[in-house]
Amino acid sequence: MFAATFAPPRALHSIANAYQQIGLETAVANASPHKLIELLFDGFADAVARARGAMLARQVEAKGRAISHAARIVEEGLKASLNLKDGGKIAADLDALYAYIGMRLTYANLHNDAQALDECTRLMAPVRSAWAEIGPQVTAKAQ
Repeated sequence: MFAATFAPPRALHSIANAYQQIGLETAVANASPHKLIELLFDGFADAVARARGAMLARQVEAKGRAISHAARIVEEGLKASLNLKDGGKIAADLDALYAYIGMRLTYANLHNDAQALDECTRLMAPVRSAWAEIGPQVTAKAQ
């Protein structure tokens, strides 16, 4: 009666990626500066999780892309957004933490070390959590 046809898995993956990209672009376009940093934290966590999965699946190219993505988020997003001049000790400490995480990501990539990726996630988790926690205060202050 009806023939069910499905897109090949690769096509479904492309569709999912396009959908995810549109969702991200919409979130970024409508985001406050605080929310943009929160999106960077989320992107970092996602990239590290993808890297870990690819590492365990022995997908070298995918692992490298995901770790590179996580490192760029740290270096070009989180670290670049720090105000080292006026941020005091907190900004300096975050700068050092982000530098360390960048080194551990490189180590994880070179040595296929999932524990180094786990360490990066553990180190970033309290910063991410604290940032999310102050979100309502920042939003209230901005209004």
